[in-house]
Amino acid sequence: MSLVCAISNEVPEHPCVSPVSNQVFERRLIEKYIAENGTDPMNGQPLSEEQLVDIKVSHPIRPKAPSATSIPAILKSLQDEWDAVMLHSFTLRQQLQTTRQELSHALYQHDAACRVIARLTKEVTAAREALATLKPQAGLVAPQAVPASQPTAGAGGEPMEISEQVGMTPEIIQKLQDKATILTTERKKVFFAVIPFSGLHSASVPGILALDLCPSDTNKVLTGGADKNVVVFDKNEEQIVATLKGHTKKVTSVIYHPSQSVVFSASPDTTIRVWSVTGGNCVQVVRAHEAGVTGLSLHATGDYLLSSSEDQYWAFSDIQTGRVLTKVTDESAGCALTCAQFHPDGLIFGTGTADSQIKIWDLKERTNVANFPGHSGPVTSIAFSENGYYLATGAQDSSLKLWDLRKLKNFKTITLDNNYEVKSLVFDQSGTYLAVGGSDIRVYICKQWSEVLNFTDHSGLVTGVAFGENAKFLTSAGMDRSLKFYSL
Repeated sequence: MSLVCAISNEVPEHPCVSPVSNQVFERRLIEKYIAENGTDPMNGQPLSEEQLVDIKVSHPIRPKAPSATSIPAILKSLQDEWDAVMLHSFTLRQQLQTTRQELSHALYQHDAACRVIARLTKEVTAAREALATLKPQAGLVAPQAVPASQPTAGAGGEPMEISEQVGMTPEIIQKLQDKATILTTERKKVFFAVIPFSGLHSASVPGILALDLCPSDTNKVLTGGADKNVVVFDKNEEQIVATLKGHTKKVTSVIYHPSQSVVFSASPDTTIRVWSVTGGNCVQVVRAHEAGVTGLSLHATGDYLLSSSEDQYWAFSDIQTGRVLTKVTDESAGCALTCAQFHPDGLIFGTGTADSQIKIWDLKERTNVANFPGHSGPVTSIAFSENGYYLATGAQDSSLKLWDLRKLKNFKTITLDNNYEVKSLVFDQSGTYLAVGGSDIRVYICKQWSEVLNFTDHSGLVTGVAFGENAKFLTSAGMDRSLKFYSL
């Protein structure tokens, strides 16, 4: 049974009782009445605010107004409640999405920090080993300085006077500077040493279109040519290890497996082939697309391949069975894919399109999670930095763009020469340098993003660049059929 105010005949929000009349009132109304009259409204006897006694009850529920008891009113009330629930649900979904993004950024930062720590630990270990090597030399007894006040004895036992220190004259300083200039010039000649190789592919259909190095032995080079062949070359032995034939059209993408004697190739003939280097034969053919394959990337596990195609699809395939595990397209875009590359953590990847878009995909959800517009021509190459923070992209607009994956925005655009064609982009393993292959070869230092090296030795378009172990050398291949090694 609910309490009812004796003045308003409604359920009171703050009920109190009068000890004079034993009636229940709404405190707000009875205080106003007492202020005006000073008596109890029921019997007219004197009453003050101090005499009122509060009644502690649970929060009262007001009965619905009579107008809300009709069926239309009830339906409107239910509709209002439904709208309120939906708005609340939408707000919760927005908060969940924001939290997911923050968590994703935190995970990327943690992963990058772990990579940096591992690299620094490796450098510290190398420094300690170098220090241990130098310690025996430091154990040699150093000659003791003779005090200036004591003359030293000569060969005949006669005392010798010690000459005073006169300092380094300008002539001595100039002599040292001249010698340093000569040595620096000679060192630069070694720095830019070029070792060319040619004849890997057929001269009748000239051109090397793809390049990769074996991660476990960067002296082994993998190339794909316009002559439909895949070639494995040993730089140390200066000889071809294997020539792999099977594609019916030119080979545009190649990958060397990091731990197995296996290589992969893709071609406009719509196939992806898995080759055994030791056997010299094709062990698997992956038929994931209905049009030419334009991009190829190996997952960090070494078990799966990502491919992109002119049929507008990207595919994720098992290299052991040759089966296509999933195949996805962006139906809203309706545009051919031109390249593809895994992020270092393997959970996301990027694709380039013919309409100048870069799309970032979530592999597990198989959804497009971000888009990077900005280029004005078909995207020709993309590359992720080893720490996972940066994405470099090149297109047929003679520009190189750098994107921050943490902020999802373009933070640097490098405008190249007019009609410069970007064909290949690659970061070194330490994330210190970015190499660009195209009309020539350019090397940029990361963070400053300034050009530090430029090579113009190829007589044709440069189609592939790759860094050797610890960036000790840079490898390039081009349409002039030559393979060049730049000693760094």
